[in-house]
Amino acid sequence: MDDKNRHPGMNPINDTNLTRESWKIFQIMAEFVEGFERLARIKPSVSIFGSARTKTDHPYYQLTVEIARTLSDAGFSVVSGGGPGIMEAANKGAFEGKSPSVGLNIQLPHEQSGNEYQDIRLTFRHFFSRKVMFVKYAAAYVVMPGGFGTLDEMAEILTLIQTGKTRRIPIILVHAPFWTGLIDWFKNTLVTEQTINPEDLDLIQVLDKPQDILNAIFSHYEHQGFEPSAEEAEVLLDL
Repeated sequence: MDDKNRHPGMNPINDTNLTRESWKIFQIMAEFVEGFERLARIKPSVSIFGSARTKTDHPYYQLTVEIARTLSDAGFSVVSGGGPGIMEAANKGAFEGKSPSVGLNIQLPHEQSGNEYQDIRLTFRHFFSRKVMFVKYAAAYVVMPGGFGTLDEMAEILTLIQTGKTRRIPIILVHAPFWTGLIDWFKNTLVTEQTINPEDLDLIQVLDKPQDILNAIFSHYEHQGFEPSAEEAEVLLDL
């Protein structure tokens, strides 16, 4: 009995679509290769996330510029999503500082316009390959107020560290009033329901000032240095 008769509800394979799907593999490979080649040279780096909707006159925007400039002047390349809002603020602050400003742009149905403050500009079709680039070379994550995309990036790095799929790095949430409700929910619901362990909350710091953020990152690496250990490097190969 052929597949069509055994599974009458299944659609027959369209050879054209199958070919297109197969060739997408090479497009995905190209994104990874370009990302690895261009970003391997920017270490140490800090990835900054936040809302694309934040206006340039908003306090969050101004705070992000200050944070990114502080990090850049301290020797960290700053990586953002390359778009408007907080992403632009992160690139702008780094652009004004001493270290490279990196934008990992994404092609969207409603086209995201890249900001003008990028020393290194990469453009991705696929969110998943872009997300790997945010993680692979990051010495820290700085998470500004944002929406679903920001929460997605935060949950991604928390999951990767929690499950041992990447090395532990500082995850810093900025502006306590914005994040307090979420942190309380983590404590009062996720821990209580035993869907996370109490010690998982130790992966997160909530800070408000640029210098405190910089100090927290340096404190984390004080005894180990920014380069991954041999064991960590092996883990990152399988990220």
